Amino acid sequence: MPKMRKKSDLPTKSCAACGLPFTWRKKWARDWENVRYCSDRCRSGKARVPA
Repeated sequence: MPKMRKKSDLPTKSCAACGLPFTWRKKWARDWENVRYCSDRCRSGKARVPA
């Protein structure tokens, strides 16, 4: 069984919509270079910009 990684060891990016940092997820493994948003809410453009 492979060793588990700490979440702090995983790569991070900033969301293009809200600007908050988000961490790599396994479901994004094949497409990590093209991931720009942290959630579906931010991707749809309906997220509020933090004040």
